[in-house]
Amino acid sequence: MIYFECDYQEGCAPEILEQLQATNMEQTAGYGLDPHCEHARRLITEACGLEEHAERTWRGDQTSGTVHFLVGGTQTNTVVINSLLRPHQGVLCADSGHVNVHETGAIEHCGHKVLALPTADGKLTALQVQEAILGHLYDPNIEHTVQPGMVYLSFPTETGLLYSNAELQAISAICRQYGLPLYIDGARAGYGLASPEADTELKDIAAAADIFYIGGTKQGALFGEALVIVNPALRKDFRYLIKQGGGMLAKGRLLGIQFETLFEDGLYMRLSEHAVSEALRIRKALEEKGYELPWKSATNQQFAVMENKKLEEIGKEFVLSEVSRPDAEHTLVRICTSWATRKEHTDMLIAAL
Repeated sequence: MIYFECDYQEGCAPEILEQLQATNMEQTAGYGLDPHCEHARRLITEACGLEEHAERTWRGDQTSGTVHFLVGGTQTNTVVINSLLRPHQGVLCADSGHVNVHETGAIEHCGHKVLALPTADGKLTALQVQEAILGHLYDPNIEHTVQPGMVYLSFPTETGLLYSNAELQAISAICRQYGLPLYIDGARAGYGLASPEADTELKDIAAAADIFYIGGTKQGALFGEALVIVNPALRKDFRYLIKQGGGMLAKGRLLGIQFETLFEDGLYMRLSEHAVSEALRIRKALEEKGYELPWKSATNQQFAVMENKKLEEIGKEFVLSEVSRPDAEHTLVRICTSWATRKEHTDMLIAAL
């Protein structure tokens, strides 16, 4: 079987495996306090345009740095959201947002409500965020309802779509106007940044967000995410929270080695560009064959409505992700490429389509 089900089914990029092997017998401090993690932090903060302040903060207080490495996306989302919200607050997000539908109630388990806002395409708007905030402020029963305490976005969205830089900055402006931190989930950030339709760079995300993470698990690493805390007010004692939330790896250098490899010579973007290129080949084939595409994604996730008979036929050779059933005869599927997608496998899928 050939898998187009998700973007983390292979192990890791060969370059990372080589570096893990080459450094395997090194002895270093644990918990992310090793030279590899320090180097990776410098590379990431430089890519985000935050290097000067980040360097000063990290060396001044190791518990309150700008970049932290966590073991996975759910741990990152949970630690961040739980750290930013007071007990009576919830997190605003799109109804399709990962924290709302794919994390088994992890946020609610911490005692915070996910305040999901309806969207047709998985994207929030600045106006929508403002209306949700004002709707609470002017509610006559205000103290009886959960207070919006932060905003969560995904870049790209769960539907594979992109926020333009203007859209990100507009949402950021609303968040700052009303004092709500903006958190951006970048599990697939590279696939978004590598899209030919993107007008956003990593520095733009850093300019918009108070806190965000750069995905590793879905972007060629074995595991792990790099969390960037832009707002200095959110950095204090953050390592305590990572440890308490189960997101800290004892052999932290394994994360540092992976991210320094990804960011040392542009590997992160090269891997991302490959995935997007293959996905756009698939999108072109879907369009040419007349499949219904509910969202015109320009990232590594493509969505199409298929007749169940056709899906059963394709399913003899390919594994796709079934999203929903629009009716009894059709299924909405996700076709997902990755850094490791082989061009010959894409060719075979296109032929099957």
